[in-house]
Amino acid sequence: MVALSNILLALSAASGALAAPNRLALMEMAKRSLTSSSEGTSNGFFYSFWTNDEGSVTYTNGDAGEYSVEWSDAGNFVAGKGWSTGSDREITYSGTWTPVDNGNSYLSVYGWTTSPLVEYYIVEHYGDYNPSSGLTELGTVTSDGSTYKIYESTRTDAASVEGTSTFKQYWSIRDDARVGGTVTTKNHFDAWESLGLELGTFNYQIVAVEGYESSGSAAITVDSATHTTVTTQKSVATTAAEEDEEDC
Repeated sequence: MVALSNILLALSAASGALAAPNRLALMEMAKRSLTSSSEGTSNGFFYSFWTNDEGSVTYTNGDAGEYSVEWSDAGNFVAGKGWSTGSDREITYSGTWTPVDNGNSYLSVYGWTTSPLVEYYIVEHYGDYNPSSGLTELGTVTSDGSTYKIYESTRTDAASVEGTSTFKQYWSIRDDARVGGTVTTKNHFDAWESLGLELGTFNYQIVAVEGYESSGSAAITVDSATHTTVTTQKSVATTAAEEDEEDC
């Protein structure tokens, strides 16, 4: 006859073996979920998460190019996955992006250059606030099935990859909003150059969700990227003046 103590010992060991993977899974999830600013590498992709620590924002790294973010009454945050060094990539992404009550949020290809210091956005979708509000349209570029309007703005004494600085922002804002598709960044970079908007040395480049004084959730997958450095023709922006002439 097997002693009762031996049976209890075996059951205890089995219970511990079953519990261990669950504890490991919870620990791994805790490592992947962030509530304060951080950047690094996750499953082969660079990630960046910046928050001004107002409201509640949780960023979670998933497998490969997957990430999610949930925010509630957030002050300001920018979060996403991509590459530690930007380039003229074709970037394919997919997912969901759901600001509550269509609140103030952007979904964009987002990045920085240095020398000159520039923050740039290729905006695929935005909520109830159009980031071009108060700006003068410089021109347009047609890319990836839509027209994008081009703008320039200046931030003064704001957070940047070089600390608190004054810098330019370049914007391409898509007319036909979408969540998912391919973004040919070279077309935008060439169009900006043709308008005199100079880029410098690439810093990081991500598919980003940004929120400002809003709530919502998003789950994005950065699927792939292809370099497009060899092309036969540069994209040239149509200037706002040329558009006015066409309308006449």
